[in-house]
Amino acid sequence: MPKPNTWMPRAVAAAFATFIAVSSVSAQQAPTVRIRGTIANVDGNMLDIKTREGSDVNVRMTDNVAVFAVVKTELSEIKEGSYIGVTAMPEPDGTQRAIAVHIFPENQRGAAEGFRPWDARANSTMTNATVTQTVKGTDGQNITVKYKDGEKKVVVSPDTPIVSFVASDRSEIKPGAKLIIFGAAKKEDGSLEANRVNVGRDGITPPM
Repeated sequence: MPKPNTWMPRAVAAAFATFIAVSSVSAQQAPTVRIRGTIANVDGNMLDIKTREGSDVNVRMTDNVAVFAVVKTELSEIKEGSYIGVTAMPEPDGTQRAIAVHIFPENQRGAAEGFRPWDARANSTMTNATVTQTVKGTDGQNITVKYKDGEKKVVVSPDTPIVSFVASDRSEIKPGAKLIIFGAAKKEDGSLEANRVNVGRDGITPPM
């Protein structure tokens, strides 16, 4: 009597187990939404936001939400060894022309390190990296930044907005303040939740 073929049931079981594992990971990683806009109203943990695009969205802040003030900073604060984020437009020669630079606090060194497309403007980019060289150029400061997969040459003109993140509290969150939420989690019911909010201080619009 031929032996029963046990390979197929085992293969199906293994494939099903893999599917369940992948599905579980996917379920834990809720999609995120980047939001720029103005706070219209605050009601407890709920934020009513008028977005840059003109729509109205509601975002629930987590109970332990981290609040950072976005504060104007001088170009001279960007030094070798600084960990920065550069919002830029690519130039034909391969350099990046900065349209905004933000300086991370030391305890956020390495955050979102790398080079990627960005949505500040059409075709804009974001580079989070460490400054390895900064030299005064003919049309601004020439900065070299290095990240784990490469490096970029960045030109920062004198009129480029330079800001830094300063750890703060909910007193920054008030109607009329400008904000950026880098990654509001989109829940299964369609609602949005944020565990970090970045608010422009003294009327600043976060430029990144």
